[in-house]
Amino acid sequence: MDKTNTIILPSFLRRTMKAYILKAYIRQQGCELNRIGRSRNWQLKANFEQLQTIIAFVDLSNEPSWLWVAKLLRSEYKHLTHDELIKIASTLEELTISALIARTDCTIVQARSIIDELEGLD
Repeated sequence: MDKTNTIILPSFLRRTMKAYILKAYIRQQGCELNRIGRSRNWQLKANFEQLQTIIAFVDLSNEPSWLWVAKLLRSEYKHLTHDELIKIASTLEELTISALIARTDCTIVQARSIIDELEGLD
């Protein structure tokens, strides 16, 4: 089962225009998006694949007020474990260092280590 990431979206509705579209898309992906109590902050629970889908949607949209959400979600890439990186790398069609870095935002050292391990060079 995929690890679920919990991300706090501070002042979500105040910072995003047309938030209803983004909220609908996030929920359509099977993510949990809830307001935290009576505060302005919202909480998003999603796995890595769902985060990537949301980031791609935000990047392809023409709404500049959503870009902070994509930036915040990209910061979750730093919390990927070695096993998660291997799982992601094994799903790539073309396994290269640059493709792995582009997909997961990992370091060059991590990418080389993952590729060596998958190719049996460890």
